[in-house]
Amino acid sequence: MLKLDYVNTHRDVIEACRRGERKAQFELYKLYAKAMYNTCLRMLRNEVDAEDILQNSFVDVFTHLDSFQHQSSIGAWIKRIVVNNCINFLKKKKLFFEELNYNHWQEVDEQETDYSTQINYQVQSIQKAMAELPDGYRVVCTLYLIEGYDHKEIGSILGISEATSKSQYSRAKKKLRAKLLQIER
Repeated sequence: MLKLDYVNTHRDVIEACRRGERKAQFELYKLYAKAMYNTCLRMLRNEVDAEDILQNSFVDVFTHLDSFQHQSSIGAWIKRIVVNNCINFLKKKKLFFEELNYNHWQEVDEQETDYSTQINYQVQSIQKAMAELPDGYRVVCTLYLIEGYDHKEIGSILGISEATSKSQYSRAKKKLRAKLLQIER
């Protein structure tokens, strides 16, 4: 069975980047720019902002590459920088999260997904519905569903409680379902 070594992926390119080799920096950028741009676009909903954050993120990557210790893949490390930069950008724009209260606990517990009524949606419909979510809902939903963070990590990244992250996610799913039903009609 083939075992992938994510920790050492692109080690030669990374070492060349650390030496300041422009060709290697361009190679690393080419390897990850498209995926990271898509992350920015999902989180920010604006092409110009996504491009700006992507460029700033790669400046951060090359500036702080000496701190990369190969404990994770370079892609995961870059994604963390990109996500943090997106979140910082949104916070500057006053990203809003509804705080959790007692009623939200019941809402989260009662809204388990019923997979027996799943509907197949077009990717464009899902992207459109996600883009229409309020910022707080969209960011939590993106971090959880697409980027793979758990609620504890999301809470830490966003400076909110784990329960608030779960509540935001629950509400995002509800709004997303409603928007998808409207789009598909």
